[in-house]
Amino acid sequence: MPTLKDLMLLVLPLALLALQASLCHGACVEVESDTEAQVHKGFKLGCISCKKRGEVPAEARVEWHFKASDESNFSLLFDYENEKPDIYDPRFEDRLEWYGSKNTVDLQDGSIYILNVSFNDTGTYRCIFFRTLKYNGYEVNVNHNKSVTLNVVPQLTRGMASILSEVMMYVSIIGLQLWLVVEMIYCYRKISAAGEEALRESAAEYLAIASESKDNCAAVQVAE
Repeated sequence: MPTLKDLMLLVLPLALLALQASLCHGACVEVESDTEAQVHKGFKLGCISCKKRGEVPAEARVEWHFKASDESNFSLLFDYENEKPDIYDPRFEDRLEWYGSKNTVDLQDGSIYILNVSFNDTGTYRCIFFRTLKYNGYEVNVNHNKSVTLNVVPQLTRGMASILSEVMMYVSIIGLQLWLVVEMIYCYRKISAAGEEALRESAAEYLAIASESKDNCAAVQVAE
């Protein structure tokens, strides 16, 4: 039979993976937005601002400002507060959708989505979080902003970094699968060897008992 050490070697990696997944679940990660959009396609402008203290209740609103490539000043583009989006730039009328946090006033994802991207959308976008942290008896206002420089192109091209990243992802997945197969074969052989050893011990014990019984019977017959 497999020993406790063998079982621990099998279970421990799986337990660590499960623990890591549980810790990562629901975590806020500030991922940078893409900066290249294809004309006539949709595009997500990403903007994430994570709270430093997740247990502190808060309320936030998000503003987006836009400066075209031929402009020198930013103008108010979009506002989202209390689950209500407002578009202020007529160039984006009916082309913007809220793509951030939903069903909460504690916004951490302020992303928006541009429909039917045009070359005129090329420029710099600024995302601003106006967050109010609510402590016992007082409030703290915190602002956080990010800028995204968007370039609109006729056709998207994949960079070498993206290709290498995808290749490494597939290599990692294949490597993990091979490792799991090797572990399963190793454990199967250990369990199989332990089972055969147990059968041999049982057979030897049975033969010893049978031999002892035969000797006892022979002794009884001689005595009679």
